[in-house]
Amino acid sequence: MKATRSDLRRELLAAAEAALATARAAHAAAVEGATHSEAKAENDKDTRGLEQSYLARGHAARVEELEAALLTVAGLSVAKPGPRVALGAVVTVDDDGATTRYYLAPWGGGVTLAGGIAVVTPTAPIGRALVGKAVGDVAEVHRPGGIREIEIVAID
Repeated sequence: MKATRSDLRRELLAAAEAALATARAAHAAAVEGATHSEAKAENDKDTRGLEQSYLARGHAARVEELEAALLTVAGLSVAKPGPRVALGAVVTVDDDGATTRYYLAPWGGGVTLAGGIAVVTPTAPIGRALVGKAVGDVAEVHRPGGIREIEIVAID
């Protein structure tokens, strides 16, 4: 059975929620470490508590990023895409004879969803190359190893 855009969004939402839960737990552990009695400086060179507070601040920022990502993924359209690649589209490409499917989403780059569909964001090299293209277009993907051409076969 072919995964629908609604299925893919639901699966990506679950991945974002799991990442958020992990980030919240890491933040809580860092806060605990920063405020624990053993984190109190024993001398002017002891920076354990300060380091833990920096770590907690970093985790708090990650939690905020993931909360925002969750909202953007939740708001992702599942309507039939237009003739050009845009957020929410499932794009099938021919890459030197190999067929690959990508789900263009605002978060989750690198995540693989049902049916082996890879999530790409518009800021990734492949995402940038695909946005705005139509079936039959050739997209140039700029990578550190050079430029690779992929052809858009279908937009679902």
